[in-house]
Amino acid sequence: MPPLAPLVAVPLAAGLSAGLIVLLRPLLLRYALARPNARSSHRVPTPQGGGIAVVAAALAAILLLAGAPGGEVAALATGTVFLALIGAVDDIRPLSVSLRLPLQAASVMLVLAAAGGQLIPGLPLWLERGLAVLAGLWFVNLVNFMDGLDWMTVAEMVPLLGALVAFGLAGHLPDHATLVAGALLGGLLGFAPFNRPVAKLFLGDVGSLPIGLLVAWLLYRLAGEGGSPGGGLAGGGLAAAILLPLYSLADATLTLGRRALAGEPVWQAHRSHWYQRATTNGRSVPFVVGSVFAVNLVLALLAAATLAAPGWVTSLAALALGAGLVAALLRLFALPAVRNAAA
Repeated sequence: MPPLAPLVAVPLAAGLSAGLIVLLRPLLLRYALARPNARSSHRVPTPQGGGIAVVAAALAAILLLAGAPGGEVAALATGTVFLALIGAVDDIRPLSVSLRLPLQAASVMLVLAAAGGQLIPGLPLWLERGLAVLAGLWFVNLVNFMDGLDWMTVAEMVPLLGALVAFGLAGHLPDHATLVAGALLGGLLGFAPFNRPVAKLFLGDVGSLPIGLLVAWLLYRLAGEGGSPGGGLAGGGLAAAILLPLYSLADATLTLGRRALAGEPVWQAHRSHWYQRATTNGRSVPFVVGSVFAVNLVLALLAAATLAAPGWVTSLAALALGAGLVAALLRLFALPAVRNAAA
């Protein structure tokens, strides 16, 4: 694979993604309209399924630049396509939770089995793998839960993927993982103009589910590589893998926990995520997604620090700063917007 293949993948996948969207949009308008429901931020039926172009463009760029994929990348591509198919069906005719979750878990297990390795020395491998499957399954759904506002997935994933490309070029990710990060980044950039507020196109489950799997695998690989041979938090990689998606992890996990404690059905559509509450509280969509984007850029810098200077002190300090920043943003989103008294 050429040394600069991850950088070439970004514009290549962006162009392919945008081109596919232009070609597919008439079909999506006819067959894949997302109608407003209890979770929706939109009021007008809007086509979904843009994720088809994002995922297809990313996979095409990987194949064009890497040639015949190795076993791990082949397993990742298989799991990604499988999840995209599940998402496509769910977009058209919603599937039951009892069917969706086992199918999603099978994709996560396939990818983890191909990735191999161990993140936390001393922890029984069976326990780590079990926890990794649960974490991967949660992340796949988390990306879907957090895709409820125009440009939200772009604001979450573009800084994260850009950081992963930079980390890979600096030697903190394997070459094939860096290429995947660059290709997925390009696919999302090609989709972004069509999803900017007010969105003309949504990702749909066909995009959010496989994107969740791809990013979960990238973070798993980052955690395993680390900044030093020691592994764990001291190695830097695990801390970086937690920091990069920390806003999304906090918003989705705390929301799910709050709803579960209140006895609410966590599988039903709702608008109680912090980013959704922010718009209900009077904040504009550009302000919300811009705030998330800015926080994710800072989280990426903190993740970079854990890799540049690996060790317990750096990792714990970066995690504390990141947690404080995310908590401050969640607090801001929960408060009513201040109106101009002269208005």
